Amino acid sequence: MHETRHDVVVIGAGIAGLAAARSLAAAGQSVILLEARDRIGGRLLTVRDSSTYLPIELGAEFVHGRPPELLDLIREAGLTVYERTGDFICFENGKLGDCAFFGEAFDLLEDLPASPDMTFSEFLAQKHLPEHIAMRAKAYVEGFNAADANRIGTAALRRQQQAEHEIEGDCSFRIIEGYDRLAADVRDRFLAAGGLLHLNTPVASISWRSGEVRVATSNPDIPEVHAARAVVAVPLGVLQSGSLRIIPEPQDSVAAARKLAMGTAVRISLVFRERFWEPSSPNLSFLFAQESMPPTWWTAAPNVSPTLTGWVAGPRALRVPIGAALPSGGALKDQALATLATIFKRNDLPALLTSFHTHDWQSDPYSLGAYSYAPAGALTASDDLAIPVENTLYFAGEHTDTTGHWGTVHAALRSGLRAASQILE
Repeated sequence: MHETRHDVVVIGAGIAGLAAARSLAAAGQSVILLEARDRIGGRLLTVRDSSTYLPIELGAEFVHGRPPELLDLIREAGLTVYERTGDFICFENGKLGDCAFFGEAFDLLEDLPASPDMTFSEFLAQKHLPEHIAMRAKAYVEGFNAADANRIGTAALRRQQQAEHEIEGDCSFRIIEGYDRLAADVRDRFLAAGGLLHLNTPVASISWRSGEVRVATSNPDIPEVHAARAVVAVPLGVLQSGSLRIIPEPQDSVAAARKLAMGTAVRISLVFRERFWEPSSPNLSFLFAQESMPPTWWTAAPNVSPTLTGWVAGPRALRVPIGAALPSGGALKDQALATLATIFKRNDLPALLTSFHTHDWQSDPYSLGAYSYAPAGALTASDDLAIPVENTLYFAGEHTDTTGHWGTVHAALRSGLRAASQILE
């Protein structure tokens, strides 16, 4: 029987894999896209709840700043974004109020050394700051980056700050129709260009030599795929786990991947019958309660969805009672409701709750974490990962972004477009 050989096999149908596959197919390449899950989107995970017309995002939620490639893709898909606005409120010493010391904590991020590269904890220790300022800064860095302050590097944080300034990173947006609609539009354009997509197709191994790739899968309908090149667009956690074997191992790429770290985060979205927080905080956008669990909350403001999302990231996320044994997230829901009851002094919240939604990304075998960050000493690891291996293996995904935007959808998108461009060159 004649064996089909494709120009490119793309492994992973998150936004990086989808973008790479679509670009290559549009350029006339024969492309097959393999996805382990029963859906596309990767760490985009949108659910719809009859209690609110605004979809609930359990993975990526925000468009951070104004990244041109992502905004162009959203426009092309005919989707709508709105800018998030509202107040930042803090719960401290048993009271709701303005967030004191925020400015001083944020100012620290403008003063990060590129050299010597050190951990953020080491940087804070050198500063001899008042404890409340240091704790606020540490909580922000760990919460935003899903990182361990004892690992994340100042050089990477500095590069990230510069990158955010370039795209107005202090503003954020949401897609009204849901992030999954963006992934679906890219998929549809890929298929229209002649691409092939296979879901429920976990890849076990990639055997390769220069100009030739053989991919073994656990899908009996498509046990092996042959191609001239491969784009490996799986999350860093999967890459580091060894569950996807690459034979022979591309040593420089593997070494670069090991230098990076996969962050941890847990989120839960609670949908209520009413926006019970309005009497005390009518314009609430973000709520910070550092001594509580979850310590960070946000609304959909200025959208009037009756949803509150709780967020725990960094080392604290590993102590959250969710786990693989609790797929329903019941313990997390109870803890979240108890926290909100304390903050807003309400004992009727269980009765007001209509539904809740969560996803355990750490235990998800196809993500094994939230999103990546660069520890001290790993500033160039992503650049190293982005280098093609003998013009045969190409790595994509937010962890391979070379522009300082680790952990974002636009980083994943840029990496997929970059891998496609490298192949077409």
